[in-house]
Amino acid sequence: MRELLIIQPASLADIVHGLQVTASLKAQQPDWRVSWIVRDVFAPLVRSSSVVDQIFVFRRLGGVRGFFQLMREVRARQFDVVMDFQGLLRSGLMVKWTHAKRKLGRADAREGATFFYGEKIAAPTPGPHHPLETLLQFLVAVEAKPELHGPLHFRDFGKLNFSFMEKRNGRRPVLMFPESRREDKRWPEFAQLSSLLVREAGRKVVWAGSHYLPCKEAFPDGAFVNLTGNTSLASLAALITHADWVISNDTGPLQLAAALGVKTLGIFGPTDPRLSGPYPLTSPTNFYIQAPVGDLRLLAARDVFARLKRRLESEDDHARAPFPSARTR
Repeated sequence: MRELLIIQPASLADIVHGLQVTASLKAQQPDWRVSWIVRDVFAPLVRSSSVVDQIFVFRRLGGVRGFFQLMREVRARQFDVVMDFQGLLRSGLMVKWTHAKRKLGRADAREGATFFYGEKIAAPTPGPHHPLETLLQFLVAVEAKPELHGPLHFRDFGKLNFSFMEKRNGRRPVLMFPESRREDKRWPEFAQLSSLLVREAGRKVVWAGSHYLPCKEAFPDGAFVNLTGNTSLASLAALITHADWVISNDTGPLQLAAALGVKTLGIFGPTDPRLSGPYPLTSPTNFYIQAPVGDLRLLAARDVFARLKRRLESEDDHARAPFPSARTR
């Protein structure tokens, strides 16, 4: 077995992209044994990935002492290749102190990280790119094709109880992620859209996220579940696979849903969906709506619902109609 170390401690979206690249590599070259340096908060997700064999946990609050303890554990292993997907000074220092025959990093790395790389991986062509397109170029360096190979898979799904995700009117729930760390990326009308889906489309809606968000709308019994503030990373992938659709702001869960092959609808404001949307945007399961002039306050729930309802109705009729106006910019 060839030994590969991937350095991508955070964030959720970047980790998902890194897992997709790793899955593609192992699909093409199964003889890689993959280790991963990841922050403690994201460790449950990476540990449960079917393409990762071992993790090294980086404890951000452990200070300098914790950092050197981590590197002592990493240096106890000899790797054939180390890939720095993050491209920051801290990850560059991790590359420096690893025992590896080849040390690969991003050509667009910041904070001087490129100083520690033996090989620099550039984006495929000039111009802005989706982050996943840049990471796929790491595959070329190990003689693999820079392309995705199927959805991600995770271990231990069968041990979790998702009885709250039961169907309503014969259809699985619509799962929503209404939070975002940036206020200008947070669409304010998830509650109104939820009400429309429940009352006019007969769907069940489930909210999820790491921080609690109240919903003041009234719903029929069993038609709405609020899991915000009570959603763990250990169960996130399994939760998403139980949904019919995932509707989200520009966040990590949106990327995870797309990587799992679940139908996604991204709600975008100031960010460009071509650069941070569900990848690839050409997939028949990935859609987005961008607010007028990039201001989410100008995007009405009724407009989003009208587009989504037509798609839902076409599914009920077993048709393959395109998502109405979803890819307009």
